[in-house]
Amino acid sequence: MPSDEIVLYGDAILTTTTKHVDPSEPGLKELVDHMIEVMRQAPGVGLAANQIGVDKHIFVYDVGEGPAALLNPKIIKRRGSQTGTEGCLSVPGLQGEVRRASSVVAEGLDIDGNKVRIQAEGLLARVFQHEIDHLNGHLFIDRADPDTLSWVEEQKGGEQEI
Repeated sequence: MPSDEIVLYGDAILTTTTKHVDPSEPGLKELVDHMIEVMRQAPGVGLAANQIGVDKHIFVYDVGEGPAALLNPKIIKRRGSQTGTEGCLSVPGLQGEVRRASSVVAEGLDIDGNKVRIQAEGLLARVFQHEIDHLNGHLFIDRADPDTLSWVEEQKGGEQEI
């Protein structure tokens, strides 16, 4: 099982595109359960597999409606625009303003291998874009307005990083 430690900025796995997975691959459900636990402990609202050193095209998320996972996700439609503050579990303490689509449609597979299409808006849309960026080797700092990047003190009030 992968380490509980989140891979930090500078590690090459964060800048490479992850490999697509076969949903029948042994151990995927255990990996997803492990990722959810790491995400919760961080605490975060999303976590890509490469953030724990695993070269698989999978991310988990929970924006308050219970945890879920997407295997081999891709965004097939973007609409609108929103700018908001993002941080990242792999770049602890850094945050900045990132412009993203306000609404996305993502396709992928659920943990049982069923094809899913999810319409996401607001925070969920932001999380999907952030995590799919991770799986494609991009970090939020690649998209952030450089003038807004700043180091912040320890998270207060249970705030969560994407």
